[in-house]
Amino acid sequence: MPNIKSAKKRVRSSEKQRIGNIAVKTKVKTVRRKTREVLTSGVAATSEQAVREYSSVLDKAVKRGIIKKNTAIRRKKRATAALRKLAK
Repeated sequence: MPNIKSAKKRVRSSEKQRIGNIAVKTKVKTVRRKTREVLTSGVAATSEQAVREYSSVLDKAVKRGIIKKNTAIRRKKRATAALRKLAK
């Protein structure tokens, strides 16, 4: 346990950030799973909407610094590629 007042505050704030980061990561995973399910179902209209939502969630996670920019780019690229493959 920290003895210094600022260190105690840092522990509290770090815990709040950790919980917030877990919430965002969970949201990303949930949306990714739903997007994959929609893409495998084969409906183009709902698939496009799902990929758009997934991209938005990824961008928000990058903005908050929870995932890296290139990770989000890679995931969006793969989702878009799956969508294009479905459209063919």
